[in-house]
Amino acid sequence: MLRCMMFSSFFQQSLRLKFNLLWRHTNLPAFMNPILIITSMPDRASAMGLAQTLVDERLAACVNVLADCTSVYRWQGKCETAVEVPVLIKTIDQHYPRLEQRIMSIHPYELPELIAVPISNGLPAYLKWIETETLDLDGK
Repeated sequence: MLRCMMFSSFFQQSLRLKFNLLWRHTNLPAFMNPILIITSMPDRASAMGLAQTLVDERLAACVNVLADCTSVYRWQGKCETAVEVPVLIKTIDQHYPRLEQRIMSIHPYELPELIAVPISNGLPAYLKWIETETLDLDGK
């Protein structure tokens, strides 16, 4: 009897978890595939230039240019440090290839940090705004 109750409790928890995950994802509109792209620039002026370009070209709905930080990394066999400006870019995944090309054409680093992270949850109206603001004028 105890085993049956334990299994029943486990089964109920498992179903509740699956339902909650499904409910969260079905509450996001089907058109959404928002992503957050992380990069960094060597200084504030180049970070602001990148931000303005990406928003002007509708490759990003919003770009956050953060405060300077110190990065510690290994490059060509040596431990290096550099002051950099982190940049957070909100867009949709269909724009990633064009956005990557655009960043690579502007970025001064030989191998820039460029990481795309899927946004699995968020305020639906904000996520819709990301999509709306990154659509080309012809709707692409």
